[in-house]
Amino acid sequence: MPTPWARGADRMRRLFDRGLVRIWVQLTLACMLMIVTVGAGDTTARFNDLGHRMMCTCGCNQILLECNHVGCTVSTQMRGELMASLDRGDNDNLVLQGFVQKYGPPVLAAPPKTGFDLLAWITPGILFILATLGTALLVWRWKLRAVTPAATIVGPRMDAMRERIRKETEI
Repeated sequence: MPTPWARGADRMRRLFDRGLVRIWVQLTLACMLMIVTVGAGDTTARFNDLGHRMMCTCGCNQILLECNHVGCTVSTQMRGELMASLDRGDNDNLVLQGFVQKYGPPVLAAPPKTGFDLLAWITPGILFILATLGTALLVWRWKLRAVTPAATIVGPRMDAMRERIRKETEI
């Protein structure tokens, strides 16, 4: 009967068998590749998100990542600054605030939803509701002023109107 140490050595030998070692190496490389890919995808997604939330300041009035000027040095510089900020590990708000401090509020593609800029978000909805209510009120008032049809007029006035119509049409 083998000693406990001998059984342990057999287990270790089986553990490091050639086929098993190859599987362990492959699994380790696959895990490392997944970790690197997930980290790169996160940075790429943040770069795309932040790049689409900012405007190019070259005067083209286009989104930063969609500036299509050939050789636009401004968008190239801004993209480099954005990537450097993401490489430093800055969060999204810090990156946007840094760009606002350097280039001014027009660098943002949409106004912030705070302070006076909140009015830019609320006003279109309020105007739509007011226009709808105004139109409904106008239609309701027009409906109240409906003209009385001639068929409902009775009496001597109707008889005079019929006589006039007969004379004019010569029936």
